[in-house]
Amino acid sequence: MTVGVIPIVDVAPIYLGVKQGFFADEGLDVKLETAQGGAAIVPAVVSGQYQFGFSNTTSLLLASSQGLPLKVVAAGVASTGEDGKDFGAVVVKPDSPIRTAKDLAGKRIAVNTLKNINTTTINNVVKEAGGDPSTISYVELPFPDIAAAVAKGDVDAGQVVEPFLTIATGQGDRQVVSNYAGTDPDLTVGMYFTSQQYAGQNSAAVTGFGAAMKKSMDYAAAHPDEVRAILSTYTKIDPEVQKNLVLPKWPSAVDRDSVKVLGDLATDDGLITKSLDLDALLP
Repeated sequence: MTVGVIPIVDVAPIYLGVKQGFFADEGLDVKLETAQGGAAIVPAVVSGQYQFGFSNTTSLLLASSQGLPLKVVAAGVASTGEDGKDFGAVVVKPDSPIRTAKDLAGKRIAVNTLKNINTTTINNVVKEAGGDPSTISYVELPFPDIAAAVAKGDVDAGQVVEPFLTIATGQGDRQVVSNYAGTDPDLTVGMYFTSQQYAGQNSAAVTGFGAAMKKSMDYAAAHPDEVRAILSTYTKIDPEVQKNLVLPKWPSAVDRDSVKVLGDLATDDGLITKSLDLDALLP
């Protein structure tokens, strides 16, 4: 079976799980295929090109609300819950006047995808700090280009995840707010999923995949050094960055309440216009 993944730190557990034989133990022969992001992975899973995929939670909520028949099989990645020590944050130049989340109101902020998890969570932390998120201008840029845009002054701030966060702070950028931890300390940021059709026809494979993923998540959580080591097999990360980056949490189960929070934020921002059926989507 083919699993669509993104070449980022978040998916280290599945690479470790394949290496450790957790999927083979379940009788599954897994091939990992990298894609640019969840936007490409979701349609590939629905069409049957991939049997499983990894995507951020908001993308899955949006797709589900649009009627795409998805089924989450396992938790993928979660916030550390610690402001200033999470795997995603909003950064600014060292001499920027922006000091707090409230100061982000009225500014130009780079994100990797418009109208998604990073815009809804930034809007949320700005609002909670007393700012008006409707005055923010978002600019879409790939993660690797965001720190440079901040440095050049093309944008006032940028949201980045690891390893780009450690790269940015290594170049002197300053963290303003951890938008995931600030939204929910247990925020389920990404999940593994399949199509409802595949789940209906291959229940044993889906159960096996879920069991192997749980073992993989537990193993990654217990072996951070092995996580850092395996990153070089599927990403191009400088060894110094690899050593210093903040690892996310890898929970063995989806935090349902935090998924509901993301659904509510997407609804507040007008990205979701129908009532969400979390029971149909979540395990």
